[in-house]
Amino acid sequence: MSSYTTDRASPFTRAVVSSMRKLYPEALADKSFDNTGLLLEAPFDPIRRQMNSVLLTIDLTKAVADEAIQRKDCVVVSYRKSIPTTVDEYRLTFLLDTDPIIFSGLKCLTLADTQQQSLLRLALEGISVYSPHTAVDAAPGGLGDWLADIVTGAPPSPPEKSAEQSKPKLEERNGNGAQKPRPQLSQRTYSRPTYPTPGEPEKNGALPPTSHSRSVITPVEGVKGFEDAGMGRIVKFHQPQPLTLLIERIARGVGNPKGFPVAIPQGRQVEEISIRSVAICAGSGSHVLRNVNADLLFTGELSHHDALSATEQGRCVITLFHSNSERGFLHNVLKDQLTAMLKSEWQRVRKQVKEEAFLSSEWEDAMNDEDVLVEVSEADRDPYGMVLLQSSTQVGKPLR
Repeated sequence: MSSYTTDRASPFTRAVVSSMRKLYPEALADKSFDNTGLLLEAPFDPIRRQMNSVLLTIDLTKAVADEAIQRKDCVVVSYRKSIPTTVDEYRLTFLLDTDPIIFSGLKCLTLADTQQQSLLRLALEGISVYSPHTAVDAAPGGLGDWLADIVTGAPPSPPEKSAEQSKPKLEERNGNGAQKPRPQLSQRTYSRPTYPTPGEPEKNGALPPTSHSRSVITPVEGVKGFEDAGMGRIVKFHQPQPLTLLIERIARGVGNPKGFPVAIPQGRQVEEISIRSVAICAGSGSHVLRNVNADLLFTGELSHHDALSATEQGRCVITLFHSNSERGFLHNVLKDQLTAMLKSEWQRVRKQVKEEAFLSSEWEDAMNDEDVLVEVSEADRDPYGMVLLQSSTQVGKPLR
């Protein structure tokens, strides 16, 4: 008799959802437009179960769905939502997707739409999708504070790891429970960032932390234990900082890209500008930053007209491309954060399931599996990359 259950997700999925809600409660999200939480709940088959692993991504694209299926992940945590009225944003096989892949009401799910197709394929494979999106933006110690840490030169310290935890588990089970190597993905060269190790800038002494104060731009109230939550951050330096120093810090913090847009007032030079205050918002920052008085606006993307308005007022703008302002957070913060929380939650859920009822041998095998693995997608990237014209003559002075 089949042990396939159509009325519940896997226990490991429950542990992932619980972990994410403890780290980033859905009540922190901007419900005026956002759609967060468990967006795809795949039925659980203990005989053909997935690995106890989570794939983190910013956007749930077809390539990321392929990766999750190939890896046999259980959940995709996708930072971003991914399905507007016709499915237009982001994803999760317990893929942690930042922009939800299901953003607004759906009237149908068909294979004709590429994003809906990804959802259906993930469900078929038993992979669930969770999206925290703006809850991560608002939470203390979340995405907003991570970007503020980059600007001020004080990124979070890495959590301590055991020898066992530092070795990623690359096995998966076949139909009879035996282990076999998990397939390795080929290396990509397009827009491949190199993220610094947390704490690295302080170690080499090149970019020491800067004394400052910070506050949220739009407070989020009423969430117990998250009293300092809010959208956006304002950093005020105790002493003015060279714009060139902030550019170097940002470049290092987000993976050393080949370049990113910087807008300054006409008639000024980058080398002569000092910054006393920075307004920060991940992703598309126009709504959050619009009425903020700061010397520098730091965000993922800003429209031409908003950037022009800022420079006409004597302010500067740094943009990174939308998702490049978010992706490093998965590597530097969320991966270790979720791993630590999930180890505890998985132990609790396993104990709870064992106490609920008599378990078949397949369920017992699933509940005896203590492994937990959280990885960041290798396929996830911003749609835009940088093309460097090697034959072009450099115009202007280099920053150093």
